[in-house]
Amino acid sequence: MQPKYIRTIRSFVKREGRLTDGQQRALDNLWPEFGIDYTTDIINIDQLFGRTAPVVLEIGFGNGDSLFQMAQNNPDKNYIGIEVHRPGVGHLLHLIETHNIKNIRVICHDAVDVIEHQIANNSLDCIQLFFPDPWHKKKHHKRRIVQQKFVDLLATKLKTGGIFHLATDWENYAQHMLDVMSQNPNFKNLSPDNAFSPRPDDRPITKFEKRGHRLGHNVWDLFFKRT
Repeated sequence: MQPKYIRTIRSFVKREGRLTDGQQRALDNLWPEFGIDYTTDIINIDQLFGRTAPVVLEIGFGNGDSLFQMAQNNPDKNYIGIEVHRPGVGHLLHLIETHNIKNIRVICHDAVDVIEHQIANNSLDCIQLFFPDPWHKKKHHKRRIVQQKFVDLLATKLKTGGIFHLATDWENYAQHMLDVMSQNPNFKNLSPDNAFSPRPDDRPITKFEKRGHRLGHNVWDLFFKRT
């Protein structure tokens, strides 16, 4: 009898479009300075940035516009962005070059692998997860990245008092996020009523948020502190 192999469920689908010439050039020329290759070795973040500063990790930065604006507005913080779609990585690298931004590094690989193997425990001040794939069909809910096992993993990487900031424009997913996070003993909801938080002024509006507004969607933000 042949052994049965179980395929690892990914939280994303690679719908990679064509790279523009500028994105390809940015990947070719800037990756050695701003890119982080995936390995199973822990990243020395202070050495990577050449300084000690608060560290923000963003999971799935899309085209990078939001992450770029945050890094530009907060030069005192170090930002690590994870994204599997190479056009988005190329676009962010192009922004980094154009605006001479020094406090961003990027990884083009599955976030679960990166966080599990490359990020040291108790090393992050903030984790951001903005507008992840909602997998809106009920049969696909198991593919949502916000699950207890994943949240347990994030808890090991955040410092005590570190923040996990989530946002979505899908009401069902927002409730799912709230339920999962509220059940996790490693986190405390920063909302006074243990529900959703107002949209913070320092979170740039992403293209996904703009699309949601056009579709008549609301947006839900959640802030949970690592206890």
